[in-house]
Amino acid sequence: MINNKSLVSITDYSKEEYLRILQLADEFEKNPQPGLLKDKVVATLFFEPSTRTRLSFESAVLKLGGKVIGFSDSSSSSVTKGETLYDTIKIVSNYCDLIVMRHPLEGTARFASEVTNIPVVNAGDGANQHPTQTLLDLYSIQKTQGTLDNLTIMMVGDLKYGRTVHSLLMAMTQFQTTFHFISPDELKMPEEYKYYLNQLGLKYTEQKDFGANVKDADIIYMTRVQKERFSDPIEYERTKNAYVLKNKMLDGTKETMKVLHPLPRVNEIDQDVDSSPKAYYFTQALNGVFVRQAIIASILGLK
Repeated sequence: MINNKSLVSITDYSKEEYLRILQLADEFEKNPQPGLLKDKVVATLFFEPSTRTRLSFESAVLKLGGKVIGFSDSSSSSVTKGETLYDTIKIVSNYCDLIVMRHPLEGTARFASEVTNIPVVNAGDGANQHPTQTLLDLYSIQKTQGTLDNLTIMMVGDLKYGRTVHSLLMAMTQFQTTFHFISPDELKMPEEYKYYLNQLGLKYTEQKDFGANVKDADIIYMTRVQKERFSDPIEYERTKNAYVLKNKMLDGTKETMKVLHPLPRVNEIDQDVDSSPKAYYFTQALNGVFVRQAIIASILGLK
């Protein structure tokens, strides 16, 4: 069902396809299959810097025996010579079986998927979507909570530009989730997402107070205020330290509650949280390798 199907938006896949990916990720975590991608080549085209996502994808491919080509900085590609994205995708398609692409502009991953016959995986396009991050978030939530159904998720920080929270919200609407949105006024969840929740009849709150509702949360999903998304540096300076999670603030929260973060963090999670059993963000990053193995193997029709 997923064979040769691009993953550009989290809404490209159904609930059943999410669950199939999570099942496969669990299989890869328990049983590594080092020869599965033998003779397969994956291109990683990162027009925007990324450490975790790119290395996680490349680690996933290499651990399955595949090969990786590509670039981690568009300044080292023919883009600097004026080559169009269309031409880059058409050319790279000749050299690989699948393209993983990150780009700072919204909609570029969809465009790429429409100009090539090989599958494209969106590794983040502007403030739009980051679907593979969402699938690893789902895997992390399922592992820690034992279920994806009827949970309460607190999203904190940059909810305006945060593509990871947008994708996660869309996916979790499949599981009767209650949301609490915590942000400064400048970084509130965009109206279209709240409209969608209203249409589905799902519960959500919006507030600036971090302390409210924290005891109800099954997941606290922290996000970084992204300097690179701001056109006004004064607005960034005003909001960058709006929320800083400290270990003391976890007192009274559920024993099973976990703190997630797509990383990198700057100031929004104090290092004193790292020693808490409720801190899960580093394991969450590890889970990304298993999930990306599952995504690639599924799209290439190997699982």
